[in-house]
Amino acid sequence: MTDKDETRNPDNISPNNDASVNGYDADNLQILKGLEAVRLRPAMYIGDTTSRGLHHLFSEVVDNSIDEHLAGCCTKIDIILGTDNTVTVVDNGSGIPTDIHSEAGVSGVEVAMTMLHAGGKFGGEHYKVSGGLHGVGVSAVNALSEWLEVRVKRGGQVYYQKYCRGIPCSPLEVIGDADSTGTSVTYLADAEIFEEIKYSPSIFIERLRELAFLNKGLIITFTNEQAEEESERQRIFCYENGIAEFVEQMNRNKDPLHPVVYFGGERDDVAIEVALQYNQSFQENIRSYANNIHTQEGGTHLSGFKTALTRVVNHYARKAGALKEKDANLGGDDVREGLGAVISVKIKHPQFEGQTKTKLGNGEVEGIVNSIMGEKFGEFLEEHPTAARRIVDKALTAHRAREAARRAADMVKRQSALENASLPGKLADCIERDPLKSELFIVEGQSAGGNAKLGRDRRTQAILPLRGKILNVEKARMDKALENEEIKALVAALGTGITHSSMDTGDDSDSPELDFGTDGPTNGKKNGNGNGNGNGNGSTFDKSKLRYDRVIIMTDADVDGSHIRTLLLTFFYRYMKPLVDDGHIYVAMPPFYRIKSGKDKIFYAKDDDERDDILRSLGNKKDTMVTRFKGLGEMDAKDLADTTMNVDMRRIQQIQVEDAVDADDMFTVLLGDKVEPRKAFIESHAKEVKNLDWHA
Repeated sequence: MTDKDETRNPDNISPNNDASVNGYDADNLQILKGLEAVRLRPAMYIGDTTSRGLHHLFSEVVDNSIDEHLAGCCTKIDIILGTDNTVTVVDNGSGIPTDIHSEAGVSGVEVAMTMLHAGGKFGGEHYKVSGGLHGVGVSAVNALSEWLEVRVKRGGQVYYQKYCRGIPCSPLEVIGDADSTGTSVTYLADAEIFEEIKYSPSIFIERLRELAFLNKGLIITFTNEQAEEESERQRIFCYENGIAEFVEQMNRNKDPLHPVVYFGGERDDVAIEVALQYNQSFQENIRSYANNIHTQEGGTHLSGFKTALTRVVNHYARKAGALKEKDANLGGDDVREGLGAVISVKIKHPQFEGQTKTKLGNGEVEGIVNSIMGEKFGEFLEEHPTAARRIVDKALTAHRAREAARRAADMVKRQSALENASLPGKLADCIERDPLKSELFIVEGQSAGGNAKLGRDRRTQAILPLRGKILNVEKARMDKALENEEIKALVAALGTGITHSSMDTGDDSDSPELDFGTDGPTNGKKNGNGNGNGNGNGSTFDKSKLRYDRVIIMTDADVDGSHIRTLLLTFFYRYMKPLVDDGHIYVAMPPFYRIKSGKDKIFYAKDDDERDDILRSLGNKKDTMVTRFKGLGEMDAKDLADTTMNVDMRRIQQIQVEDAVDADDMFTVLLGDKVEPRKAFIESHAKEVKNLDWHA
């Protein structure tokens, strides 16, 4: 008897151990059933419960329809954003199986809608390529919706089922006949889960447009029933030439050096497509995808692409005599300057890092992409010598400019060492050293900077006054940017160093680094994983060195102020884009009017309408005085502090990029070299302009 007890309880633990005494035993362990875990910890499945997570639901449902297209079963997808904030996704794919699952004992529809890690993509031959391999996509959407309805056309019948917060509230039933196949999902996101149910049509449009580019010939229709203008209610996306058209759109305002180069290949169950084109700009713009998922953090496919590109251009340059034996190789940054490219891979068993799938981790993909890219691009250069020469000449010019930039940075480093100070002298720093508790105001002009210094909270607020307009970096290479005194002061104050404009990041260990932060500029190599101080895009931008959590641009509200603000935003977007992506950049919104009523009542108005509303509420009393601010410099320190710097009263706007492709194009149009696109933009939007110059 004793032997048997010891076998069951080898540690001879008493039922009345100290855990039970402390009120904690096995019965305290909670077992979450069904989709309860998703509702309890939604951020684990969709990233967060802000606007980003809300829009992620839409992506999960659409990706299922895209997988039907990849399986050869779907040619058309319709998406509808309803006036009641419902989202509907309809495809003409094969339809979710409706028969009873032998193990689960419920229909295939219910399995797909209510069970995590269940789906047709883990085995079998129906889905050879898929982005939804985690198996939590549509079931997570179901769990986080107030209600969800699914309609399936299959086997000549239409099936319908409704769910309430992930739980079936009706059985799967036949509601009619069908002469086609497909699936329709309609859901209403749950207000108990999300901070706000408010959709941005531009996020829908960006995702659907890129999906149409990545799946040539697929017809995607987006209907926005919330749109006020009839012309904005429906968009249809279909591109017969796929990613080649994607690159054409990316470069349409950037003076391409040659026609778009497109090629594809397949090896060991990995299919790749590449489209690329060089242009006259100084920025690189590379977008990478794996199974239609935008891998914002790059991964092995992007690393293979970059390595092959650098190798092939260097090989051709030496063969053509542009690089002599004594010359050093061109760096990765050099050969990618002015490059617009899209790389798309399709993999049977993708390995994404994290549920939100922002980085591809399949090791075998790097070598395959490297090999195919090297062969195909090498052939292009050999067969098109004029285009090849233009590409090499641009890379050589970029190389010389970067060498000049390094020399300029070294000079600054020596000067900083002699001066024994690395922060700019004009910076009025804050006392707080914790970046999360600190913010930097970039202020236009010395007088406004003086008022800001007087009105700030010295503990947490730093002031950096700028003199005049900074350099337009859209028209200048990095060496020219680093010669600009205002840019040097800004980079030194922030401490992160700079990066280059690339829509994606990725491993690339072939380029020397340039650090221009508070520790002085340094030259060196990346760390062993090719990530270059953490972001792996061929530069030393290091967000961990950011000295302020908020960077607030504070300029006058006139035309000059708007221009300065635009120049600063262009700089951040091109050279510190991670700060924009992560929400660190803000714009101050100072008021135009101060309204004083009586002896002690003071109100501030952002515009004429708000001024009039305040005056009406005051009854237009005789002792009311209205002051119009002509600029930040004319505000006294108290006004500036109360309206623009006091965290409890100020108005600031966070800069967010909803459509990265359109944002990149808009910077090119408004600040690039080409006049015609800018003229066309101004003419098409002229009627929308109000209050062109508030100082008139």
